[in-house]
Amino acid sequence: MPHKPDFPMPTTPRPEQAEPRRGQRLLFLAGLFGVLLNFPLLAVFDRDGRVGGVPVLYLYVLLLWALLVGLTAYLVREKKESN
Repeated sequence: MPHKPDFPMPTTPRPEQAEPRRGQRLLFLAGLFGVLLNFPLLAVFDRDGRVGGVPVLYLYVLLLWALLVGLTAYLVREKKESN
């Protein structure tokens, strides 16, 4: 008779279970970036200083936008199944 392992085997979530998590993560990401691109934090970076000739506020918005695009792409990508 085969011996059953003492630890639970990891299971991969079924596609119907992965979709709600993806939606929740995207909603969290939208809320997070909504807060990061809102007035109080934008006012912190609204200075006369420049980094490499680029105003600090523009650099902040550009870097946040690039991060948002990258994280969104990471969350919505299709995972390849390895057989």
